[in-house]
Amino acid sequence: MQTRHFEDLKDKRLLNRGNSILNRLFASSVHSIRQLAQSDSEAKAMYRFLRNDNVSEGDIVKNMSANCASAVGNRPVLCIQDTSEVNLYNHKNRIKKDDSIGTTNAEFGGLGFHIHPSFVIDSQTLMPYGFADIKIWNRAHDKAKKDKGHNKKMLPIEEKESYKWMESSFNSKKALASAQEIIIIQDREGDIYEQFCSVPDHRTHLLVRAKTNRVLKGREKLFGHLSARPLQGTYQVHLEGDKRRGIKRRTATVEVRFSEVTISGNQYTSKNLSKNVALYAIEAKEVGQDIENPIHWRLLTTKRVEDLETALLCIEWYTCRWIIEEVFRILKKGGFNIEASELTRGKAIRKLCLMMLETIIKLFIMQIAYNTEEEIDSRSCFSEEEIECLESQIDQLEGKTEKLKNPYGPSDLKRYIWAIARLGGWKGYRNQRKPGITTFWRGLQKFSAIMQGWMLFRDVSTR
Repeated sequence: MQTRHFEDLKDKRLLNRGNSILNRLFASSVHSIRQLAQSDSEAKAMYRFLRNDNVSEGDIVKNMSANCASAVGNRPVLCIQDTSEVNLYNHKNRIKKDDSIGTTNAEFGGLGFHIHPSFVIDSQTLMPYGFADIKIWNRAHDKAKKDKGHNKKMLPIEEKESYKWMESSFNSKKALASAQEIIIIQDREGDIYEQFCSVPDHRTHLLVRAKTNRVLKGREKLFGHLSARPLQGTYQVHLEGDKRRGIKRRTATVEVRFSEVTISGNQYTSKNLSKNVALYAIEAKEVGQDIENPIHWRLLTTKRVEDLETALLCIEWYTCRWIIEEVFRILKKGGFNIEASELTRGKAIRKLCLMMLETIIKLFIMQIAYNTEEEIDSRSCFSEEEIECLESQIDQLEGKTEKLKNPYGPSDLKRYIWAIARLGGWKGYRNQRKPGITTFWRGLQKFSAIMQGWMLFRDVSTR
């Protein structure tokens, strides 16, 4: 199990302070520095760390990337990319409007910055390894939300905001140089011709949802071409339902088609790039009557797809994109609520945001670790003191029947994840749905308060 600590900062004191903040973020699960710190002097030290120019965003990302690369080793991985914005408009009167924040995509009152992480997980076990790269940036205060029109199309790709997809792909390839295979997964915004030309190599593949109905070689349109392919097979998937997206709980039957295709550049594509690129296209289409928001994905990939098994594997990999949306949810209102930070400087908020992202990895490790048969060292997430406190809680959290007993030994991380889940509201029955990220989040917050009381009682009782 990998550690989630910094190893390389300019000063040992800064290194110790940074790791202290990471530990407190995980243990307390709050955005407020005042609540993270145990004293006024410690709070001041944390503020100084986040404002210190000797700790740059680049330093933090470099450490995060090194943690990720060390954990990956030579394994095959999925590298999931997406973009989110941190909107600080509700605190516009106290936020210093410097060059670290600017306009966002919000319809009204956009003030903040953007993040574009490359989240890395094992392609077989889905164990999270961390972030291979994180691009963090802001637009100018007077810049339109998105440049549009003919002039934008004429710009080189390197001068467009959409270059973030390619830039993060290049950086991720470099960071994961020892990985056996890298599957870079992106939503429709990553459907960029220049990327298909320049990013893939013998161990790096793109898996991107098609955005446009491209004209293929022979003037046939991509979407029509895919729909006309012979049916290769079907599969069923159980959808839990999501009111926010208008998805009803159901068992969906999905048809699968695939084909090799050749796409072309356009009049604005750099002359240095190939005029055509051969790819594989996959269609996953839900069938049935009167279905609201049916599944209908058209995926483009540089990985060779010549049989149903490979097509289904690519579809399964693409479904993992929801994980990065969970990361954003925990970073914002579903968890840390970075947008409510009391910090006044954009640079400090951006650094805190990066440190929260590194902390969130531990939550996903807990979720995956609880679902694996492998025994993982309990000290990979918790200190000796925290384990001792959790042991005292397990006695109270266990029920009277065998079904409500903690089934894991003291050396296994799952023993203490079980306790955190119970504190977060999980009932403890083995046939019940497994605890999720939100449950662990609530459990950690409750455990933080219990831990403070436990330590106070211990200190008083030993006097």
